This record gives sequence, C-alpha cells and structure tokens, in this order.
Amino acid sequence: MVYPDRAAAGRVLGTALEHLRGTHPLVLGLPRGGVPVAAAVAALVDGELDVLLVRKLGLPWQPELAMGALGEGNVLVLNRDVVERGGVSADAFDEVERAERAELARRQRALRTGEPVPLTGRTVVIVDDGMATGATVVAACRVARAKDPEWLVVAMPVSSPEAARRVRAECDELVCLWTPAELGGVGMAYNDFHQLTDAEVTTLLA
Repeated sequence: MVYPDRAAAGRVLGTALEHLRGTHPLVLGLPRGGVPVAAAVAALVDGELDVLLVRKLGLPWQPELAMGALGEGNVLVLNRDVVERGGVSADAFDEVERAERAELARRQRALRTGEPVPLTGRTVVIVDDGMATGATVVAACRVARAKDPEWLVVAMPVSSPEAARRVRAECDELVCLWTPAELGGVGMAYNDFHQLTDAEVTTLLA
C-alpha cells in the first residue's frame, strides 16, 4: 500500500474514522508532515483542525531515528533502547534536546496565530503521516492527555508494529491502516514525501 501523497492518505484515513463524525472531533496534526493528512481527515469527519507541537529527538548521526521526543508543556519521552544501543552520551543528548527545544519554540511562534483550541471534554484525534518508533506520537498523547479530552484517538496511515504497540497504551483508540512487518521509514509509504514548509502548514490551517 503506497499513497500518492499525504492528502490522499488522509482521505483514506478519514473513511476509517467515519464513526467519529457525530462527535465533531478536534483533529490535531503533528507539524509539519501530519498537517495535510489531518486536514483531509478533518474535512471528511466534519472535524475542527489544529496542530499539536512536538519534536523528535533524533540520534546525532541518524536524525530520522528517534531517541526521544519533546512536547508542549515540557513533556519529554525517551527511547531508552535507542539511546543505549547508540551509546549516546549525556552531553550529546543534551545538545540535541537544546536544539529541538529552540525549534519547538520557533514553531510555536510561526504556526500558532492564537491560542490552541481547548481539548477538555472533546473527542481528540492525533494524526501524523506515520510512525516509525512512536516516540513523537507518545509525546503528543501525553501533551493531549494533560488537557483532559473525553476520548483520545491516534490515527495513522502507516506504522511499524512496534510503534503501534507502544502508542496503543497511550490512547483510547488506535486506527492504523497499514503496519508492514518491515518499515524502513515512513517515506516508503508515499510517492510524494516532500518536506513541507511552514507556509504550506499555515495555509492548510487557515
């Protein structure tokens, strides 16, 4: 199963979330790649669209592999097995964390035009373009959980089996369309997997 692009993946994902239509869900895209997926989902389920800001903490020499993740509200999630296998020193970890905290703050300024939409009492759907380790989505779930949603859903076009198992424990419902036994990277699920700009994200949010 390969999607033409993120919007196409979101349309397929939206059909799997039709049962949420009557709840007027709040659909939270994880910038940047999750936002076009979330926008397509929100349109199909009559939902409200916003972003939830998190940052992957990538290995210094392999940034796509998450050794952890940061979220708004000082949430920090560690992939201890990745840190230990990679032999990442405390100083190296701290350097990555400092850089990603700065980027998280920059994205808050760039992507948020006002206050975040309140999550309390809502059906909330966290959407990204896929999960490899699940660390970023775990961070997102913990950020969302702290804001007291009524029902927390994670919806993904593609995930590794390990990430799906990890994230299932953090949410009330997990909807994942494809869990290939060997996921070399989320990009393998897309023909068009270009890196989005802030401008593309803000246009979708508008």
